[in-house]
Amino acid sequence: MATITATAQPKYQDPFRPLIPGFTYVDFNDIDALEAAVTEDTCAVFLEPIQGEGGVFNATPEYLRAARSICDDAGALLMFDEVQTGMGRTGNWWAYQGYGVVPDVMTSAKALGGGVPIGACLARGGAAEVFVPGNHASTFGGNLIASAAALAVIDVIETEDLLSNATVVGEYFAQQLKTELPEDVVDVRGKGLMIGAQLARPIAAQTLTRAMERGLILNAIGDSTLRFLPALIITKDDVDQAVAILKEVIS
Repeated sequence: MATITATAQPKYQDPFRPLIPGFTYVDFNDIDALEAAVTEDTCAVFLEPIQGEGGVFNATPEYLRAARSICDDAGALLMFDEVQTGMGRTGNWWAYQGYGVVPDVMTSAKALGGGVPIGACLARGGAAEVFVPGNHASTFGGNLIASAAALAVIDVIETEDLLSNATVVGEYFAQQLKTELPEDVVDVRGKGLMIGAQLARPIAAQTLTRAMERGLILNAIGDSTLRFLPALIITKDDVDQAVAILKEVIS
């Protein structure tokens, strides 16, 4: 219930109302708004280094540095949601590493298990001392199969140098979207293999449907944003094939 409340999106919240009280929402990358919202009574600031469901918008380095400073001054925790941005997606193990701003608490899931259901919450400093063994039990928490899957994923990312692949192929993908679809794609956002393409027209939903019919998996965010979160093993040839499909379905 708390995480549904934190997401700040009515389409996810409405089926679960009433929600947990005590959450305040501010505009992304607005330092003044964040500073005004955080007081000595604030427990934590929780954000994504790169917004996923919001349309693939990068936090500015200045914003994350300010968030760290604001939290330190108020005695609040800085918490990052790295479910989408983590596990090599942006070319770093975790997106925060590309900013040089370290959170107190970080969440991970999905890619951590390579398809096997798993979630993890990582903490440091005083935040790591809140729970001790026995405080917080879970029916399926930390089970052997999920943990083995996560270890295997980490090993593959390391041994196959997928962080570099995410950086190199991600840059190529972004560039191809710009050069091959100059009239249809007006902006490309994100980092590594977390890419958002802003379309010139509100045709994201129909583009998604037509692309899926041709074997290209992507997301439609809102009316005019396409989100790409391909496998970290993707190649430039795969990118060329994807862009060719996009050219066909958008035209």
